[in-house]
Amino acid sequence: MTTYSDADLYALADKLGQRFRANHDRLVTAESCTGGWIAKTVTDIAGSSDWFDCGMAAYSYEAKQALLGVRAQTLETQGAVSRDTAIEMVSGALVNSGASVAVAVTGIAGPGGGTDDKPVGTVWIAWKRRGGYPKAELFHFDGDREAVRRQTVAAALRGLESA
Repeated sequence: MTTYSDADLYALADKLGQRFRANHDRLVTAESCTGGWIAKTVTDIAGSSDWFDCGMAAYSYEAKQALLGVRAQTLETQGAVSRDTAIEMVSGALVNSGASVAVAVTGIAGPGGGTDDKPVGTVWIAWKRRGGYPKAELFHFDGDREAVRRQTVAAALRGLESA
């Protein structure tokens, strides 16, 4: 398990911000298990208003549907922690923002909520560039709630390097 400090997350966001600013990209985040931590990390960077559009923390099924356009059928058949939900979240974030690039995260940070099929630490992250196809990746993080969330923020930011 890799532990990410606040300084590590700041460094990832700062590097990302430099690239986004240079490329005139704008970011939107759609967050469930991180509750806005990616947006918080990004906005810790001075000048992030040049490249950060907005963030949506959508925990409930209703919020995922209303804010991000996740289909009720997807949530009912696949669950909130699924590839399909992550892809619908990232796509909905772009539809409902002025951003050019989006990241979405949905997972089980724990300590409860895990199942045999989806244990604590199961996280789906999706990335998408406006006009492009979404990419989604499944992660299995170790540790307590904070460790899972920190690893999710780091993986989301690292994935944006190639978005």
